[in-house]
Amino acid sequence: MADVLLVYKKNFEGIHDESLQAVKDVLNDLAETLRVDVRAREQVRRADFIGRDLVIVLGGDGTLTSISHNIDSNTPVMGVNSHPRSEDPNGSYGFYMDSDIDTFATDLQTALKGEAIINRLPRLQATIETTSGNRIRSDPAMNDLLIANTHQYAPSKYHLRRGDIDIEQHSSGLLFSTWLGQGAWFNQIARKSKLGNVEQSDSHYLVIARDLDADVDDETYLSWTDKTTVITSDMHRGYVVPDGWDEYQFNRGATITVDISGPVLQLLTFRNTMKERFNRD
Repeated sequence: MADVLLVYKKNFEGIHDESLQAVKDVLNDLAETLRVDVRAREQVRRADFIGRDLVIVLGGDGTLTSISHNIDSNTPVMGVNSHPRSEDPNGSYGFYMDSDIDTFATDLQTALKGEAIINRLPRLQATIETTSGNRIRSDPAMNDLLIANTHQYAPSKYHLRRGDIDIEQHSSGLLFSTWLGQGAWFNQIARKSKLGNVEQSDSHYLVIARDLDADVDDETYLSWTDKTTVITSDMHRGYVVPDGWDEYQFNRGATITVDISGPVLQLLTFRNTMKERFNRD
């Protein structure tokens, strides 16, 4: 009997309620072969994900990114778009959600049989070392990770080291992105697309010092790299924000190390790989 967790977006909109009921109906039909727990995104905890054979996320990309840090690298997860933009311009694009209500029953069977496409997505992670020697690891980020001054009206001041680079920078913050994640926020900052390449997407990541001209050909400001980035804060207070959710604060003198060695996310798709979806979209 497979142990399944269903996490859904709770916002009291009719379309999401209808989608939730449709998914529950499919799962109820398989009650003899599945053990299913259902949790609202706002109520889920890390312990809810432990030991699951499958995690189903019903909603949009924001629903997935908001709970993905709870999912370890051994647990397969499938995304189900509860309100596709293809059916309603106000719906969710759902880049990571390869299933929808119409295909869910078939896709679920494919997943349970072990026949789905397994995408092992690399994730960014930051380690903060305080001046007192404490070490804090951020949640892994499947899209992007921001390091900036908590006071957005003040510049982010830091010493940056990466490979042969060793400089002082003042910017409005550093934005890091996975190759797939550049389709989220990074391109809005960089004002250009298709940075990096698919062959290196499991080992490299993107980084930009925000508010600088993205066309500048200088790796101190814009880089596609497999090197670890290390900054030493010269800010009274800054923070690390993975995927736009939890904030990890640090003070002047703290050292923050960022790389792409976070635990991978095992995302299931059913028609194309995520790399194929990225190139298509």
